[in-house]
Amino acid sequence: MTYKVAMTEPRAIHFLDRPIEVLFDVHPTREKTPDCPNGFIWESKTYRVVELLSSWSDFARHGKMARNMRPAHAEVASTRGSLNVGRFYFRVRVDTGQIFDLYYDRAMKDLDNRKGQWFVYRELSL
Repeated sequence: MTYKVAMTEPRAIHFLDRPIEVLFDVHPTREKTPDCPNGFIWESKTYRVVELLSSWSDFARHGKMARNMRPAHAEVASTRGSLNVGRFYFRVRVDTGQIFDLYYDRAMKDLDNRKGQWFVYRELSL
C-alpha cells in the first residue's frame, strides 16, 4: 500500500508589513543584494533564523517607473533590478517555531537614508 503525503503550502495568518532590524553573523558584502539574515528584532523581541525555507526576488517596476525605460533596458532590469527598485524575500523558520516572510526593499527612503529597509511581511502557518 502506498500513501501520498500532501505538501501543503503555508498560508498567511497575520499580515504585518512592519520594519525590522536584521542581524547578520557576517555582514553581506553587497547591501543592496543581501543574503538571508541570521535573525531579526521586531517589537523589542529577537528572533533567530533556524531554517531558510525559500527565497525569491521581485524586480518589477510599478507606476511611472514601469514606463520610464526603454524595452531592452526594462527586460534586463526585470531580472537583476535597477537603482532603488526590487525586493528580496526570505521565508524563514525562527527559533520560536514560527514561520515568517521577510523582505528587503531596495528603495531609498530619502537622500539622507539611501540604504534600503527590511520588513517582516507576514507570519505563516502550515
